[in-house]
Amino acid sequence: MSKEKKISVIIPVYNQALFISRAIRSVQKQTFGKWEIIVVNDGSSDQVEGVVNMFRLEDDRISYLKNERNEGLGYSLNKGIEHARYDMIAYLPADDVYFEDHLYYLVEALDKNPDAILTYSGVKYNYRDTGHTSQGKTSLAKVPERSLQLVQVMHRKVDMRWVEREQLTTADLDQMYWNKLNPLGDFVATLKITAEWVSHPLQRHQFFNEFAGGGIYRYKEYYNVKHRIRFESQSGSYIDEFKDYSILEDKVVNLDGEPLKILLVGELAYNAQRICALERMGHKLYGLWIDKPFFYNTIGPLPFGNVEDIPKSNWKEKVKEIKPDVIYALLNFSAVPLAHEVLVDNPGIPFVWHFKESPFYCRQQGTWNQLVELYQKSDGQIYINEETRLWFEQFLMFTNEPLVHILDGDLPPNYYFKDQRSELLSDSVDGVHTVVSGRPFGLQPDDIQALAAQDIHLHFYGDYHHRSYKNWLDKSFALAPEHLHIYRNCTPDEWTAEFSKYDAGWLHVFESSNSGELMKAEWLDLNYPARMSTLAAAGLPMIQRNNLKHTVASQTITNKLGVGIFYESFEELGERLRDQVYMRRIRENCWGSRAHFSFEHHVHGLVNFFKRVIRRKHASDSPEPFRNTAKYPNEQSVLIAPTAA
Repeated sequence: MSKEKKISVIIPVYNQALFISRAIRSVQKQTFGKWEIIVVNDGSSDQVEGVVNMFRLEDDRISYLKNERNEGLGYSLNKGIEHARYDMIAYLPADDVYFEDHLYYLVEALDKNPDAILTYSGVKYNYRDTGHTSQGKTSLAKVPERSLQLVQVMHRKVDMRWVEREQLTTADLDQMYWNKLNPLGDFVATLKITAEWVSHPLQRHQFFNEFAGGGIYRYKEYYNVKHRIRFESQSGSYIDEFKDYSILEDKVVNLDGEPLKILLVGELAYNAQRICALERMGHKLYGLWIDKPFFYNTIGPLPFGNVEDIPKSNWKEKVKEIKPDVIYALLNFSAVPLAHEVLVDNPGIPFVWHFKESPFYCRQQGTWNQLVELYQKSDGQIYINEETRLWFEQFLMFTNEPLVHILDGDLPPNYYFKDQRSELLSDSVDGVHTVVSGRPFGLQPDDIQALAAQDIHLHFYGDYHHRSYKNWLDKSFALAPEHLHIYRNCTPDEWTAEFSKYDAGWLHVFESSNSGELMKAEWLDLNYPARMSTLAAAGLPMIQRNNLKHTVASQTITNKLGVGIFYESFEELGERLRDQVYMRRIRENCWGSRAHFSFEHHVHGLVNFFKRVIRRKHASDSPEPFRNTAKYPNEQSVLIAPTAA
């Protein structure tokens, strides 16, 4: 082995003060001793600096660099390489460890292979303690479905830069760097397990995994990223906030006579850019957001509009300072704990609760009591439809007549509803062509085969769902290879052009069993699928099972507006979809009803509801007279009489 080789070990760290001492010690224990450590603190807010300084007092081979704010992995690694004194670069994330011969075997592999540009070790990973075992997995090469991990790799120092956050944010290290090295030489394995890629919930790659609660909003929240980024998730879903949100500031164009200060509490879920319509009316928005959002929970800092975020650490003081006119708490089950906290500690500000997601989730998550209190103690409640209001009314009890409004929570802004439709695919290609945007909910592989027998094609969009439905896809392709087609995500700006070329789109497929009895209703009966507005933007008829004998909210609205296609058998569905006169009439109904599915169509009703809640909250005289005018679709607030449980 060459005695001249020396290694610069770069340790990137963000808020891992209680991990980094293990990493540094594992380098100090190496049998190969010619190394330096370069710690790059990527804007940590914990005690990383103090821990590193303790090591530096006893070991002058350790140097320390600090970013004033979190700049991302690529930026930190580039900074470390720029300061490296030696010609060999190795990596050790602060939460990982080397075994004692790790550097020795990397150097040995390099000496034996003069054409090598990079050497890599085997690695232990996914260590778990369970009731049945206590062990990890190992790999002599890549971890399955991953690129080589930093802890495995050493390479010759070259004039190449890691991809930085401003270019792309991804967990794919091949894209970030390894692919740049590939043309320069061989990648050589040591065939020795000499490092551990340590498994824990805050591993960087976890923030890219939608299946483990990751996603762009979780990533930005954890790393305190306040600007726009380009983000690629583990499933391959790609979000370009520069392209997707072209409007940076929303100007006041339709001034409301009584502009409000509105505090948003919770998360905005899908189609979050809708709230800019409130800003265009002159209302000032603030945001108090949940921790640990799922990939569909949009939270701030938002890449659009002018929402001013307030910190959770002192939100009570900040709320007293800004004095919002109304608190608007929303939207899904993950927002319930924070919304309830604000409700309980609310300093007298009118509080409106808007809930979209299944109440059964709250029951499963143990937040049912909080959900019920949000309804019973808030000053105003917003239900997504009449069916959901009536379902809750069965058991909610109010000391005063509540102020109630009806509004779906996921409505998109109207500028996603483009004016130009595409030519129908079925005009140029044989068969009927239908689309699924999102999960093929309720459709089984055998159903795809039955649809194919009717010459009905299914066009399936969504990277995340392609991965989560992989087995479904494999079986469906085997049964109907010519009638199933898959595509990447379709951005909102493309909804109209992309989806209008299909004959119809699928809502959730299910058979209700409630027979009109609300106490039997399940969430599928009460829900409005988020894809409803996506299909509406393209003017697409919406396919559903015929549940007309039951209470099913999505069927009520599509039937009322004349935009639904209901079927009891695939043979019946095939006949309807091939009936050109019938389909032409339904498509025109859909195109004419599109505005109903946009947020702007309802925003004035929402603001008027806020103002009614504010007036009632601050009124000291008698309450408003009772009236019940709740009919869907409903633009106005309604008063609902209390119902005994």
